[in-house]
Amino acid sequence: MQLIEAKNSEELFNLAAEKLVEIAKDSIAERGQFTLALSGGSTPKKLYSLLTQEPFRSQVEWQKIRFFFGDERNVAIDSEESNFRMVNEALFSKVEIPTKNIHRFLTEKGEPKIVAEEMERETQEVFELRENEFPRFDLIFLGMGNDGHTASLFPETEGLKEDKRIVIENYVPKFDTFRLTFTFPTINNARNIMFLISGQEKAETLREVLYGEFQPEKLPSQAVKPVNGNLLFLTDIKLK
Repeated sequence: MQLIEAKNSEELFNLAAEKLVEIAKDSIAERGQFTLALSGGSTPKKLYSLLTQEPFRSQVEWQKIRFFFGDERNVAIDSEESNFRMVNEALFSKVEIPTKNIHRFLTEKGEPKIVAEEMERETQEVFELRENEFPRFDLIFLGMGNDGHTASLFPETEGLKEDKRIVIENYVPKFDTFRLTFTFPTINNARNIMFLISGQEKAETLREVLYGEFQPEKLPSQAVKPVNGNLLFLTDIKLK
């Protein structure tokens, strides 16, 4: 695990963009494409907007990226709560990306279980997986909530225990709703995992996640442990 503490939010987003470009170039050189899972929220939105500007825009072979979402709310794609809508406005609409390279949750199907199963099948097809195999993403972006959740794996929810499925519908009692999310086996099989965490109000939680007692039921972000990959915490939080 590597921890990088940026001096401020501007440096945070520039470091994240530089790292993404580096991993993208390496992945495309080695495998001909770059498989990337995006996270939602206000913090990554600033990163996605930055990527559409120079010097980063021209350094990325956009048509060789396969975009996925690490989690999604089960809402219409034009909802203000939709991760897809946010990324589409900040990134997809600003650069040339083949529609077939964007793999979103088909929330218009309505039933969370069906939406999750459809995304699981699509992921299996793109990665040409056999039964019981998990995809190996080149990079998965993650955020962290004030409660220590990541993706849509919230404290003390059933989804924390899932070890066979790639994607699940995870019921979150405090919101009384289902969230669509990658599972920990999917996340932990990635070549690179990058937490992008901003906001001093998360300092205590981040300290607990990094240095506290291991209790992933309470702090799900602690369960992110790559099987054979790199884990980077990139933050503008002052931990000392």
